[in-house]
Amino acid sequence: MASVDLLRDGHVATIQLNRPEKLNALTKEMTKQLFEIVYEVNQDDELRVVILTGVGEKSFSVGSDVTLLDEYGTNWHFRNRLEYCDLLRGMKKPLIAMIGGYAVGGGFELALCADLRFAAESAKFGATEIKLGWIGGGGVTQLLTHLIGYGKAMKMILSGEIISAQEANEMGILEALVPDDQLRNYTYEFAHKIASYSPVALQTAKHGCKIALSTPLDVGIMYERDMQTISFYTEDKEEGIQAFKEKRAPKFQGR
Repeated sequence: MASVDLLRDGHVATIQLNRPEKLNALTKEMTKQLFEIVYEVNQDDELRVVILTGVGEKSFSVGSDVTLLDEYGTNWHFRNRLEYCDLLRGMKKPLIAMIGGYAVGGGFELALCADLRFAAESAKFGATEIKLGWIGGGGVTQLLTHLIGYGKAMKMILSGEIISAQEANEMGILEALVPDDQLRNYTYEFAHKIASYSPVALQTAKHGCKIALSTPLDVGIMYERDMQTISFYTEDKEEGIQAFKEKRAPKFQGR
């Protein structure tokens, strides 16, 4: 049965697209589940880092199931179906896309919504919607252009070509490219490492970096200083300093 699953492992949450027989193509019900899970994760203070992935080795996701798009009866409902991308992009907590297999069409956009993209060497990427007569609506024209520049983004979007993980890495789409059999361990080791840090520091760091994409430099630096001040006057900062003095690992509580 198609579903979106939430798995918990300490301070790390995994959002898992579970429809491997259809390359993790999203149904209307799955997008509803995704909304609910993202909201739950955002509100749960025990969860500090989030991993987004797909079940199976063949596909991360191919986005919306194109055979079911007629279920959206009006232009308005069709347009707003992609608000789950906005929700993922707006998560307070660091979001890592763990990508095996195909990440094409709307699945590529899901990966672009993440803060970090870790991929297996066999992964494939593409903005393939143009081959079907339309373009992506989950952010591909904006996010990809920010990430790799106008010319490279245009080439991918206009051609609809599927590229290898090696090409994606060289273009700057990925933050890590690892052998297939090491992807899971690499991703979870990194996620648990940063989840051991102060959640206040993690979230303010994320917000500061995201602000840099849409504000002038001077405004961004002022925002960063505000965020530093917020994180400095916390119990977690006191714990970090005390642990440093005592030569032990800090125990951050998110306060």
